[in-house]
Amino acid sequence: MPAEDLTIDTRLKRLFEQEFGDRVSFAEPLSKYTSLRVGGPADALLRPQSSEQFQRIVRLCLEESVPLTVLGGGFNTLVRDGGIRGVVIRTHGLRTLELQEDRIVAEAGVTHSTLAKFSLEHGLSGLEFAVGIPGTIGGWLKMNAGIPSREMKDVVAAIEYLKPHDGSEVRKLREDLRFRYRELQAPESALLLRAEFLIEMDDPSAIRARQQELLAARKSSQPVDQLSCGSVFTNPPGDHAGRLIEAAGLKGAVHGGAQISELHANFIVNRGQAHASDVLALIARAREAVDQQFQIELVPEVHVMGEDHAPKKA
Repeated sequence: MPAEDLTIDTRLKRLFEQEFGDRVSFAEPLSKYTSLRVGGPADALLRPQSSEQFQRIVRLCLEESVPLTVLGGGFNTLVRDGGIRGVVIRTHGLRTLELQEDRIVAEAGVTHSTLAKFSLEHGLSGLEFAVGIPGTIGGWLKMNAGIPSREMKDVVAAIEYLKPHDGSEVRKLREDLRFRYRELQAPESALLLRAEFLIEMDDPSAIRARQQELLAARKSSQPVDQLSCGSVFTNPPGDHAGRLIEAAGLKGAVHGGAQISELHANFIVNRGQAHASDVLALIARAREAVDQQFQIELVPEVHVMGEDHAPKKA
C-alpha cells in the first residue's frame, strides 16, 4: 500500500486504544510537539511511559506492518504540513535517569534541563558542554550534538537500541560506535532506548559556573527566546553556515510566517502562524543563494520528515 494512502483503520484504532488507553491519539497535530510549532498530523501518536511500552508499540507496528516514526523533543526536526503516516512514538515519557558507578544512565526521553540539574545536584562533571542544547538524549545521540570542543562521542560509554526490523534489543559499547560530525552512524532507523555517559566527580559550584558560562554564550549568539528548530545547516569545512547565509544577503529574510533569524542566520524562526512550507522555502532559498555566490552546498542539519500533503479521504 503506498505511504500516501495509508491510514489507521478502525480495527487498528481499537487495538491501540485497548493496549494504550489515553496514551494514544489520532490525527494529532504534530505542531504541538515540535520546537518550531509547525507540522501536520500523525495518523496515530503514541506516548509510552516506559521502555516496555515502547517495545510493545514497536512489536505491534511490526506485526501489523504499520510505518513507525520516532519523535523526541521535536528539536532539529521539521514535520511537513501533510503530517506523518502510520504511527509516531513520542519518547518524552522515557525519562529514567540513574547514577551507576562512573556513569550516568539516561533513557532516550530525558531532557537537557533534567540532565543538567541531575549532574549539578550530584556533582557530576563531563556533560557541561551539552547544557542549553535543546532536545532529548535520543536526539543528542542521533545528531552527535555538541560544541566545537566536545561532542556526544566524547562522553558516551554505551547505547541501547531496538532493531527496527524485528524489535530486538542491542547494546553497543563505546569502541563499537562510529560518530561523524552531527551524526551517529547507528544502523538505519535504530530506535534508541537509553545511553550511558562517562562522568567524573567535581565541586557543584565549579560545574554550575561552567554551565552558566555556556548558557550565557548561547543566549548572546542564538535566538533562544524565539521558536526555532536549532541550527538549520551543518557548518561546511573551514567555514560557518550562518556567515555564508548572512554574506549572501539573507539574514532577516522572510517567507510567510517564517524568518531567517536576525541574530544568527543559521536559524529560522517562527514569527507566528508559520507553516512548514514557509521554512522549507527559506531553506531552499538559502541553499540556492550560497551555492550560486560561493559554490558551497549547504547540508541540512535539521531532520525533515513527513508528507507535503495529507492523504485524500476515500
